[in-house]
Amino acid sequence: MAIVHAAGSPDPTRSHFDAQDYMESGTPGIKATEDGWLDRAIQTIPEENASPFRAVAMGASLPRMLRGGAGAIALPDLKQFKVMPSSGAMANVAQGGFEAMYSQSVDRALHGTGTETFEAINLLQKVDASKFPPENGAQYPKSRLGQSLQQIGILLKTDIGVEVLFVDCGGWDNHVNEGGVQGQLSNLLKDLGQGLAAFHEDMGDRMENIVVVTMSEFGRTAKENGNRGTDHGHANCMFVMGGAVKGGQVYGKWPGLADHQLNEGRDLALTTDFRAVVGEILTKHIGVKDLAPVFPGFPGASAFPGMIRS
Repeated sequence: MAIVHAAGSPDPTRSHFDAQDYMESGTPGIKATEDGWLDRAIQTIPEENASPFRAVAMGASLPRMLRGGAGAIALPDLKQFKVMPSSGAMANVAQGGFEAMYSQSVDRALHGTGTETFEAINLLQKVDASKFPPENGAQYPKSRLGQSLQQIGILLKTDIGVEVLFVDCGGWDNHVNEGGVQGQLSNLLKDLGQGLAAFHEDMGDRMENIVVVTMSEFGRTAKENGNRGTDHGHANCMFVMGGAVKGGQVYGKWPGLADHQLNEGRDLALTTDFRAVVGEILTKHIGVKDLAPVFPGFPGASAFPGMIRS
């Protein structure tokens, strides 16, 4: 595992909504972007007969990062991936009825959506999660993050064509009583660390072909506020883990924490744009040949930290 410090989005916003939007659209400061950078990256590598599970988000809805024309699946739970009509007469229609309805639709877009959905359902129904327990003594945390990582491991073990996955991890906005060695922040870091460690152990030799990257919309202020917490900041750090990673070191230029070195006198300053970090992973690990359509208008996408083996 490698750490890229003082990394993040160059946009100065302290709004969670805007900052998250920019990190996922890949166009900081531009709100008009409709799709996500990971979706655009997938589209640069056309694949015939691609698996419906090529891009998966573990959660109830698709993140902005995976929205667009490539197609992705939101998967709350491996056991819950099925058509669930909410109410009314349609609630009595069996899955076969839905499948027939979609197949007979004259709306080509609807037909395509229906076909892909049921293809995914049929494919996943053949997966017996009990046959893929954690390996190598891995013990995942019982948290939502831990269980999502375990299910990601199962999807990768099944060999059903998964190429990219997304999972979110909330609870980091600790304005009050954040804690130090013990407390809210410590608990979150422990959960993240144990989850990543368990995933690494579970995957074993498979990690040679896997890269995991963590990212956040912004860091926290360098100094504690009056409520024993921290407020919205600027740069933070990114973790990059995998067999292709030249780990065991910290990448990026450290700007310092002296008052005159802080961004606006309060935050860690940004020296590495997150697009250079994920751009290196996309180029050297996934095989994206041109980052221009992935990160439009960003000339520094090729200024890689140098953490991924070619």
